[in-house]
Amino acid sequence: MLQWYKKVVLENYANFDGRARRSEYWYFVLFNMVFAITAMILDSVIGLNFDPLPYGWLYLLYVLAVFIPGLAVGVRRLHDVNKSGWFMLIAFVPLIGGIWLLVLFCTEGTPGINSYGDNPKQ
Repeated sequence: MLQWYKKVVLENYANFDGRARRSEYWYFVLFNMVFAITAMILDSVIGLNFDPLPYGWLYLLYVLAVFIPGLAVGVRRLHDVNKSGWFMLIAFVPLIGGIWLLVLFCTEGTPGINSYGDNPKQ
């Protein structure tokens, strides 16, 4: 499972081309949440947090480091359901946009070849 996180963050750091399977996206989200919470806890324990906020410098550095890979894997996930990466901007529509984006991220990818490349399941 950690291989998906390594694949997204290290090997495909800023790769916006191609398609990403649901498992690649959701394992990235899972490990991203675990590492972000760990960084928040470490900030609080070490005393690096910004008062009165629960996060600090370690969390901020981590979030900045994974911003581009997170955006890239989201765009590749949208490519898998045959949508443009610009659909990420739908998240700015209050309430409805986030729900629609979540549905797109959970939808099974287009079988076979689509306009963004080969099926990553094959």
